[in-house]
Amino acid sequence: MAKKRTTHEDRVIQDPAIMVGKPVVKGTRIPVEKVLDQLAYKPDLGELFAIYPELTVEDVKACLAYAKGAVAAKRSRPPHHAAGSGIAV
Repeated sequence: MAKKRTTHEDRVIQDPAIMVGKPVVKGTRIPVEKVLDQLAYKPDLGELFAIYPELTVEDVKACLAYAKGAVAAKRSRPPHHAAGSGIAV
């Protein structure tokens, strides 16, 4: 049986009425950014779940999938060049 790949569509939402439209874990007010910040600071799921007990492993996977998609989307756009500097920004 094929394993379904984790995506963020079912677990990460953006709603202007929740956290000013920042991407959050569905059913919570936990921003994806906060989950990623905590994992970057200390990649310990036990500590993450102590801070945000309502999170699940699937929520964390969805946050990571969201971040991966954001990076991939940025990579697919052509770089912007500062006028006259020859440096991509």
